[in-house]
Amino acid sequence: MSVSHQGVLEGSEDLVPFLSALLANERARRETRSSKKALTTYRQAVLVLRWLVDDTRMSRLARDNKISDSTAYAYRDEAIRVLAERRPGPRGGLLAARAAGHTHVILDGTLIETDRIHTRGPTPGVDLWWSGKHQRHGGNIQVVSAPDDWPLWTSNVRSGREHDTTAARTDPHLLDDLRAWLDDEHKALADLGYEGETNVLYVPFKKPAGASLTVNRKAHNSLHSAVRALGERANSILKTTFKALRPWRGCPWRIGHIAAALVLLHHEHARTT
Repeated sequence: MSVSHQGVLEGSEDLVPFLSALLANERARRETRSSKKALTTYRQAVLVLRWLVDDTRMSRLARDNKISDSTAYAYRDEAIRVLAERRPGPRGGLLAARAAGHTHVILDGTLIETDRIHTRGPTPGVDLWWSGKHQRHGGNIQVVSAPDDWPLWTSNVRSGREHDTTAARTDPHLLDDLRAWLDDEHKALADLGYEGETNVLYVPFKKPAGASLTVNRKAHNSLHSAVRALGERANSILKTTFKALRPWRGCPWRIGHIAAALVLLHHEHARTT
């Protein structure tokens, strides 16, 4: 038994036309005739946003639009791909941050939880997606944010078992682009999870074994923590705005499609820096 009802999709009124226009351009590029598609680009955009913003199940979206589940998934994946292609690279995000007058950026890793489990990792007995730090399954996403907590760039996903330093090193451009960003007036802040990259990232002092930090170093760490903590709020903005990211239901390797959420967030608030 099912009951029909009307609903309201949260977000700016411009989000649907924005995504619809991108999808229309993609169909024109592929020379896809309208008669070959079950939904218009507008209805496809609504379907995708209902999933991403409200985490509406795909079976319900398919039923609401009178299409098969497989078609609904295909529509969703097409839109995510189109959005992800518009994601800025780390270099572009950092150049925009410099143009905006930011004196520093913040690098922080976040775990996007997933319900997928029991994937054999490189070490016997260790699950690929299990994060020992968070004690749950998920994918590691690196996020570069502005000083006021605004997310500028997100990476592709790495398995939850990987350390933040490893995930940052795996990205083909991130650390090199951060290195190019550095000078006397521009810094890149991170927590102690990145202590292996202190030549690029400005991290707090680590407490020596069997000793205490000096008063000056404790004061430095307190100030560093207060400034850097805003990077964690950037991660929260993405997760609280888009319910499909908490937790992610689907193949963990596709968690990197968080880039699509970033593009929509930038558009909705007319802000990329």
